[in-house]
Amino acid sequence: MAIPPGFASDLARLLRSERVAHLATLRQGAPMASMTLYLPEAGFAGFLVHVSRLAWHTQDMGQDRHVALSISQTDDGRADPFTLMRVSIRGAAAQLHGDQSGLKVLWLKKFPEQEINFELADFSFWRIAPRDARFVAGFGRIHNLSAAELAACSSS
Repeated sequence: MAIPPGFASDLARLLRSERVAHLATLRQGAPMASMTLYLPEAGFAGFLVHVSRLAWHTQDMGQDRHVALSISQTDDGRADPFTLMRVSIRGAAAQLHGDQSGLKVLWLKKFPEQEINFELADFSFWRIAPRDARFVAGFGRIHNLSAAELAACSSS
């Protein structure tokens, strides 16, 4: 079953407007979640993170590619925070190699204060390729998505 059109546009807006995610990795056999910045690829075929090899989550991704990104609508102080939209994306992480000048431009357009990280040798781009996702558009409004359905939402 495909995601309903209203949900698709809500999900696309959420993924394009938020900048912060929680990246869940496996650390010595136990879950570990940490805050990171992310950039969705056009078409939601992947999600980019620019991380330091000194960070636990980066070390973890080098040991086990299985990760999850959790992205939530910014808390606006509403009475019931369970009505905030959120998505959990499960996928596989891979470090990117080669020329990344185009990615750097896109990254700095969204995160101009992060330019210093490109001067540090320990930072690199990783791409998270979605396996599936669970989108909660508010209390009781839940939809499970395949990677293909997630990608289809990008046109909304």
